[in-house]
Amino acid sequence: MAAHLQQCPVLTTAFGSPVEDNDNTRTVGKNGAVAADDTWLQEKMQRFNRERVPERVVHAKGYGAKGVFKVTQDVTKYTHAHFLNEIGKETPVLIRFSTVGGESGSADTARDPRGFAAKFYTEEGNWDMVGNNTPVFFIRDPLKFSDFIHTQKREPGSHLKPHWRRWDYWSLSPEALHQVMILYSDRGCPVSGRFMNGYSSHTMSMVNHDGERVWVKWHFKTDQGIRNLPEDEANRIAGGNPDFSAHDLQRAIQEGDFPSWTVSIQVMPEKDADSYKWHPFDLTKVWPHSDYPLIEVGKLTLNENPSNYFAEIEQAAFEPSNLVPGLGISPDKVLQNRLNSYKDAHYYRIGVNYHQIPVNRPRGCPYSMGTAGTYARDGTMRTDGNGENAPDYEPNSFGGPVAMNKRCGSEEAKLSADDIPELAAKEYMMDAKGPARRVNWYKCDDEDYFGQPRMLWSDVFDDGQRDRLVNAIAGSLSDSPERIKLAILPQFFKVHEDFGNGVAEKLGIDKSKIPSFEEVMKNNGVHGATSIPPIPELDSYKTIEKKKESECTCSPCNCSGECKCASN
Repeated sequence: MAAHLQQCPVLTTAFGSPVEDNDNTRTVGKNGAVAADDTWLQEKMQRFNRERVPERVVHAKGYGAKGVFKVTQDVTKYTHAHFLNEIGKETPVLIRFSTVGGESGSADTARDPRGFAAKFYTEEGNWDMVGNNTPVFFIRDPLKFSDFIHTQKREPGSHLKPHWRRWDYWSLSPEALHQVMILYSDRGCPVSGRFMNGYSSHTMSMVNHDGERVWVKWHFKTDQGIRNLPEDEANRIAGGNPDFSAHDLQRAIQEGDFPSWTVSIQVMPEKDADSYKWHPFDLTKVWPHSDYPLIEVGKLTLNENPSNYFAEIEQAAFEPSNLVPGLGISPDKVLQNRLNSYKDAHYYRIGVNYHQIPVNRPRGCPYSMGTAGTYARDGTMRTDGNGENAPDYEPNSFGGPVAMNKRCGSEEAKLSADDIPELAAKEYMMDAKGPARRVNWYKCDDEDYFGQPRMLWSDVFDDGQRDRLVNAIAGSLSDSPERIKLAILPQFFKVHEDFGNGVAEKLGIDKSKIPSFEEVMKNNGVHGATSIPPIPELDSYKTIEKKKESECTCSPCNCSGECKCASN
């Protein structure tokens, strides 16, 4: 290449042809039509029309960074996962933080749960810990996921986001109350990802070298301390910088102030699950630390910003089914649904070969010489050699990859235990008996619905936090019709009399009109709805009032006191 071309790179088409002019479109004469053979114009516009991939249905607004996880304590008694088998061992990590309900362009300071998704590039493949910043969630049966998420999205008729929709749903879904209280607590608006915890939320599992399984919950405790925004401040920031939280994280890393989290697990012996006082696989429940204390595992540190957001964050595909030997799932029904639905969402959003996108590729895979060993071929945007001329079926006689049970069963092909643990060939099954049918296996009694919310109100929140919770809930309920307010209030009274009284007083509700919780559930709400609520006045959203035309806030333009506005 000529020296002058090296010093001044030439603009080219996507296929390498030099571009003559990037400022002037080809036209037929001075005032003629744009020439149809201006292929450079067409390439730019056609490519521009296709720049966006579908945004995530949930967790669309996100940001993230890269870093490293380091083992600090010995947990080999619980798991034979290679990346956890030695104190001091380090594993590259990618984390994406997100809000749940907002669109890609929405504010990242909004009151909303936060996604906390971590991809560990281990030597045995990728492990994805796909959690949130709260230890529980709103549902415990996956059939309700799409219904719940719809209440957080836009109303079909007006395309607005009134809050009465969520309260209508929650008034008839008491299992959600635990998470609702966390959402409207002080932790509802984190400053940014570096000032919040992360949780697996789901119960997961670990298996050790002896084949013994334990149930675990993962905790990522921020070393920066918990910092949250008052709701009015979060809303003010959103109007000026909807990317405030992303900005905070990137600036901290840029300045060398690397955020970190202490990673721990709660461990429940497998046999305890049958007799524990709380359903161990209920996503709306926590395990109190007094029963199962935290056990430190390691330290996670973010130390590198992405070099390109789309390539490394938007295209990052996290899924709970990405597991490594020694780590597993549980009977949590919501988790089991996520094992398949996340992969399906990625197929739709970024294509069937999303596993080949660099940010999603496994970086070390001893089972197939460093890459994923698969017979998958073809498909949109296949970017590697597509298996070249190797067989695309199994079994074959050409030395293609085989399942662990076959490889370990062949004396010629069997690897040593140091290379691949024998247990890596096993899928750890869960006992299941009885016919397949739709059954609510939860107790659905007072303690089931309100026991842990009572603990949160009485044992965790102080007086100030309780007051702010009441105010936040009352503010969110303000656009709801009275029948929805009457339907949700009994749940607050079930938690504590002060809780119910506080919200009712803020809403101006006569206590004598409030039905019992049992009445609400029996009647599927408080009847009286004939249509959706009307769109309220803007004043009810506490927006800035329009200034009266007669008002003038400018300075006089001359000594006579005449207003400058008069001639504007």
